[in-house]
Amino acid sequence: MKAKGTGARLGLLAAVFMVGSVQAAEVLTIDVHRDANCGCCKQWISHLQANGFQVIDHVQDDMPALKRMLGVAPRLASCHTAVIDGKFVEGHVPAAQVKELIKRDELLGIAVPGMPAGSPGMESGGVGQGYQVIGLTHGGADQLVAEYPAR
Repeated sequence: MKAKGTGARLGLLAAVFMVGSVQAAEVLTIDVHRDANCGCCKQWISHLQANGFQVIDHVQDDMPALKRMLGVAPRLASCHTAVIDGKFVEGHVPAAQVKELIKRDELLGIAVPGMPAGSPGMESGGVGQGYQVIGLTHGGADQLVAEYPAR
């Protein structure tokens, strides 16, 4: 009987440890800057929150000025701009790539240029066009970070 009691206690300890590990996971905070009237920006914020991000939502009057200040190249522009860990996230970037950006010291930021159908926040009827996540290096060069096929 002691063996069963010991096993139960070990199981309980393991369960407590696992719950503690989940609670100890770092919450990633991201600042999202957007126009007040943009619905897809709010949908992208929901995508981030569903993927564990704490979002600080900033409504901006002058998005082009913010993009220039952050170094977002016009060729990479989209509707909203976020900042995480001092790096920009432009447009409808999937949460997985935002998490990877933090580990990429060679990048100033990442972008999904334009507003491609099917990207996070731009979902519509399960159909989507292919799109790329482009990184911008400190030297100003574009770098392919990820590619998402058409659906």
